Amino acid sequence: MKRRIRIIFWLMAACILGINGFQAYWLYNTYELTNAQFSRTTNEALQAVVLRQQAVALRRQFAQAGYPKFRIQINGDTLVRTGPATEEDSADRVVIVPKTNSPDALDASKSGIERIIIRNHRPDTARRSRLSLGLRRHNGGKPPEVDLRQLAADYRAELRRRDTEGDFVLDTVNMLRPTAGHGPELDAPASYSLRTQPVRLLALDFDGEWQVQAAFRPPTFYILRRMGGLLTGSVLLLGLTTGCFVLMLNTILRQKKLADVKNDFINNMTHELKTPLATVSAAVEAMQHFGALNDPQKAQTYLSISRNELQRLSDLVEKVLNIAVEERQALQINPEPVRPAELVQELVQRHQLKAAKPVHFEVDVAEDGAVPLDRLHVGNVINNLIDNAIKYSREQVTIAIRGRRDETGWRLTVQDDGIGIPRSYQEAIFDRFFRVPTGDLHPVKGFGLGLYYVRQVVERHGGHIAVRSEPNRGSEFSLWLPA
Repeated sequence: MKRRIRIIFWLMAACILGINGFQAYWLYNTYELTNAQFSRTTNEALQAVVLRQQAVALRRQFAQAGYPKFRIQINGDTLVRTGPATEEDSADRVVIVPKTNSPDALDASKSGIERIIIRNHRPDTARRSRLSLGLRRHNGGKPPEVDLRQLAADYRAELRRRDTEGDFVLDTVNMLRPTAGHGPELDAPASYSLRTQPVRLLALDFDGEWQVQAAFRPPTFYILRRMGGLLTGSVLLLGLTTGCFVLMLNTILRQKKLADVKNDFINNMTHELKTPLATVSAAVEAMQHFGALNDPQKAQTYLSISRNELQRLSDLVEKVLNIAVEERQALQINPEPVRPAELVQELVQRHQLKAAKPVHFEVDVAEDGAVPLDRLHVGNVINNLIDNAIKYSREQVTIAIRGRRDETGWRLTVQDDGIGIPRSYQEAIFDRFFRVPTGDLHPVKGFGLGLYYVRQVVERHGGHIAVRSEPNRGSEFSLWLPA
């Protein structure tokens, strides 16, 4: 049975760990994908905003160059000026592209980084294009005139439109000729560690020297908010699975414990019932085969022994039946004024008369007047505690009984110097049918019902009971009853 439980435990533990591992791996992948999506969205949004702003700048420049009615087409990082508003301009097309060796290209600058291709142009096209180029060129490495505040506002709006948010810093960077305050890397605080790809300012800087870049804080909280539903569901699922595992394991262990208690109870019951039956059988056999019937005095002795043993057997059966009845019906308590000192003294005298070993009592129960108790059941409680102290002791025992009434109720302690109770069993001794395991030995007879009955009576009075014990140093039972 133990081997089977261990196998079940390890299989269930492996299952729980596997589920938790897969959940963690799935959540990690989701986190990484969301992080990558955040980076992609911030890059695409910055590119879109910069290109839109450059389109506005181009429209203004071409208007100043004599092309007020051209439309702007944005294609990747290439700005295309195409299409007339009137039928007579249908042949005009101006495109900004990277450097090529096209024979119909006109240099935009000495560096040749960018060219303007003019196809099917009218006689004044070259003049207007040169005028336009002059507006775009920059000298001395100065940054182009970019409205960063408006660009940042447009960028934030674009991020919001794409359902993305985060604190960022936006500025221009110089990719070719670093200057004071403008290098190839964005000058941002260290906490803004996530950088977007630089976006070229084609409309404002043909040399490709100046670009725009944004820096963000790590989007951890943003990602966690986006994954809130997944995280909550995963935590609930993991908690539910682990809780079911713990509950199932606890149920299995409890069932095993109940099975052990049942087997122990059956063994104890067998020993308890066999003793009176064997005694009665021996008495009957003596009267039948050893002439006890011819001796009235012997016959009377054997009959008296048989009657006592049968009465003991009847008491055992009745005790078990009473416990079964108490499962279905609550224990009935009938409080009445009782003087605890008198009740304890009466029980002590009874045990002194019938004890099978030397017993020394130290009684200190204050005369505090009457306390509302059920005399019968509370008497049985004290009797059981004294009886256990005598049974689970050595050749002689000292029992100290102390009782006091305080502001809230009445407290009684029964202390002995017996064999004690291991700590691992102290919470279980009040369970029904439980007895501290002693292997196959049964030096003390019983069913494990005494302390269970004690707890039932105390709790029905609204009180509580506790035990303190150490092996080979005795036990102390302390009960409190409301007054």
